[in-house]
Amino acid sequence: MNIIKRFFGLFLAIAASAAFAAPNAQAEAPDVLIKRISQEILDLAKTDKRIQAGDQERIMEVVQTNVIPYVNFQRMTAMAAGRFWREATPEQQSMLTKEFRTLLVYTYSGAISQVRNQKIEYKPLRASPDDDEVEVRTMVLQTRGEPIQLNYRLEKTATGWKIYDVNILGAWLVETYKGSFSTEIGKGGIDGLIKVLVERNKRLSAAPPKPAKS
Repeated sequence: MNIIKRFFGLFLAIAASAAFAAPNAQAEAPDVLIKRISQEILDLAKTDKRIQAGDQERIMEVVQTNVIPYVNFQRMTAMAAGRFWREATPEQQSMLTKEFRTLLVYTYSGAISQVRNQKIEYKPLRASPDDDEVEVRTMVLQTRGEPIQLNYRLEKTATGWKIYDVNILGAWLVETYKGSFSTEIGKGGIDGLIKVLVERNKRLSAAPPKPAKS
């Protein structure tokens, strides 16, 4: 799970950087979009001293302002909740999405400051021009250690391509949360899960920032 947390931070950073070129993103093919914004965020992580220092305010500013329009958090939440999503009221769905989104942002934003000399290798896109959903496959090349598989699922929407899941080392992010969501819902229903997420987010918001490793 730690490796998933670490590299989902890179995923969030990549998604956040898309906002700097929103009008063009709608016209771009999904693999072209991922490739361009990946390089943008790698360059930013290497030059922004506040990010490198683990400045949580700066990192959260980037993520909160730019990531939300480019990731379908509602679909991610619905997938993680599984069959229980259909049993939730609209108000519960809205609260659950909000808290799950906040959890992902808080949990993984710190990983952005750890981006250093990684490089991205892009695999050929296996999709037809009329596909509404695609998977963009990449590899994160590190100076030390084995390459890290980092794949994205994107969907075509009226406002352009949006990311709704990420795969690290063969494990889809949403699947990693399904079990814990089901357990908490079994204990206290949807409201119980929302309460757990609220409490976890409070702890994360109070945690001190972690500086980047040299």
